[in-house]
Amino acid sequence: MRIAVAALGKIGLPLAVQFAGSGHEVVGIDVNAGLVDSVNAAREPFPGEAGLQEKLEAAISSGRLRATTRYADAIPDAEVVVVVVPLVVDDVTWEPDFSWMDAATASIAEHLRPGTLVIYETTLPVGTTRERWKPMLETRSGLIEGVDFDLVFSPERVFSGRIFSDLRRYPKLIGALSVGGAHRAKAFYESALSFDDRDDLARPNGVWDLGSAEAAEMAKLAETTYRDVNIGLANQFALFASDNGVDVYQVIEACNSQPYSHIHRPGIAVGGHCIPVYPRLYLSTDPDADIVRAARVFNASMPERLVARAEELLGSLHGLRTVVLGAAYRGGVKETAFSGVFPTVDALRSRGAAVRVHDPLYTDDELRDLGFDPYSFGDDVDVVIVQTDHPEYRDLAPAALPAVKLLVDGRAVTDAALWSGVPRIVIGTPSAKV
Repeated sequence: MRIAVAALGKIGLPLAVQFAGSGHEVVGIDVNAGLVDSVNAAREPFPGEAGLQEKLEAAISSGRLRATTRYADAIPDAEVVVVVVPLVVDDVTWEPDFSWMDAATASIAEHLRPGTLVIYETTLPVGTTRERWKPMLETRSGLIEGVDFDLVFSPERVFSGRIFSDLRRYPKLIGALSVGGAHRAKAFYESALSFDDRDDLARPNGVWDLGSAEAAEMAKLAETTYRDVNIGLANQFALFASDNGVDVYQVIEACNSQPYSHIHRPGIAVGGHCIPVYPRLYLSTDPDADIVRAARVFNASMPERLVARAEELLGSLHGLRTVVLGAAYRGGVKETAFSGVFPTVDALRSRGAAVRVHDPLYTDDELRDLGFDPYSFGDDVDVVIVQTDHPEYRDLAPAALPAVKLLVDGRAVTDAALWSGVPRIVIGTPSAKV
């Protein structure tokens, strides 16, 4: 098939490469000319995605993938259009900002031809495919959905860093606006993806038709919002455990030995493009979801809570040399989207602390571009806060952090045996004494 992929970001580019590797002819569209040039030169534009560079080189060299900045160069000849344009959520109002997606949809509609299958993979509030994209595509193209073209929602369900393995492991969910659209989407994904055998699923792994776009939209929001709510509960347990001399990790391990308990790990922050964002999308159409809102607010408060605990132990953080270990939102991924580093640094600065940041994946100049003063191991420091679970921090010892008075481990990754003699707060374990 001839496929157009709109937006070649950390999800869109691997998808385009996957489709090309399955034998389809793919044109990727992106407004970033530099990214387009990198793709056409077979240069991976962002690091950290397993297998992407090799698969990109193969797709470009085979002639099955190319990139462009022009919708007119990709949409008219496409049999399938896959849209992975980001949806922004306002950090204050929690309302979705559709401006990027609206612009992309308008450009697609302008060049849409009869017979095209249009699939949105960007996570959306329930009802968006039917109530927003369908009328916009119809009005701007003059075509009728279900007659002249088919419209489907199929959420991406992959994890940055392991996208190609996740595409095989997880069922591909689809929800169409018509029976014909569902049949076409199922056939397309079965031709573009392969699936691992899984005996833990209720039905065979593969393309699962949920019967409506709304069901597919809600499935993605539900699975991600569940994680945020679960982590909020784990964080609530962790703070209580710390105050009452209990190790919450032993408690969670014991609970999860029973098949109906699946408590997640607590942590200083919930970051990334998905987990802190999609509950807000859910709330945009279900404002009465008090449990969802409470968990999101509680998780967002964790950096402030842990910094406050450090202040309680030391009396004051004013003038102290503090270091936040980890700018990335999670270990091993060079990405700061909604990272806990930002509220952690803000909480320290608001108390008059001198704050520096370390991250093994970022250069000093990159950290400065993020608004941070970089830190190098060996420099004197008073307080250290572990914000990211990078593997490099697991064997960290006081010798690398001269003069350290307190370690706050917000990810429970450091080794207690290496910190003997230095006060250490670990989220979810009995509170340290200074």
